[in-house]
Amino acid sequence: MASYVLVPGAGGNAKYWYRVTPRLTALGHDVVAVDLPAADERAGLYDYIDVIDDVVAPRRDVVLVAQSMGGLSASAVCARTPVDLLVLVAPMIPAPGETGGDWWVNTRQPQAAAALAHQEGRSVDGELDPEEIFLHDLPSDVRDEAMRHPVEQSGRPFGDPWPLREWPDVETRVVAGTRDRLFPLEFMRDLSRKRLGLEADEIDSGHLVALSRPAELVEMLERYRTELGIG
Repeated sequence: MASYVLVPGAGGNAKYWYRVTPRLTALGHDVVAVDLPAADERAGLYDYIDVIDDVVAPRRDVVLVAQSMGGLSASAVCARTPVDLLVLVAPMIPAPGETGGDWWVNTRQPQAAAALAHQEGRSVDGELDPEEIFLHDLPSDVRDEAMRHPVEQSGRPFGDPWPLREWPDVETRVVAGTRDRLFPLEFMRDLSRKRLGLEADEIDSGHLVALSRPAELVEMLERYRTELGIG
């Protein structure tokens, strides 16, 4: 069986994966969801990379799965330690030397999100509404649980440049949510093609795929693993 290492996005909370972990464990895999120091104003991107690497390094047959912001740190781990497969879910896909802060401008994500909001008849003015952007497609009980634990994310990691000169030599897959309001589908397709030369696979989900469609995500992960003969 494989070792699945699951990296959360902004907020760094391993609990994000709570609907995925038991499904993978039931299939006999070694599964570890990583907690990142998201609330620590002193912890930068390279600290996140160290934390993930400490989990990956002692394992074999590793499938490293990263949500959203987690793509910045998980991808860099693959240049340090052998990883059999990197799966990026609704990810920030970095470019060499690019900071997480610059990523938003460079990829034109704000324009893409605003265009989708206009298309759907949502307001494009004012502050980001977490319920509207992140929780809109979650089952009611999962949404209520998420609202009880608001995300705390330091801005510190967004100031560090992605440390690699090129994409690491690792099998990579990209998963996009067809109803993602933060990283709209066409934006995600285009980003994956331009930065990785890959076609994104799609799940009928918003941004938080592991909360919205855990069974479908596990099925996709297992298909990737089986196709590559991992574990």
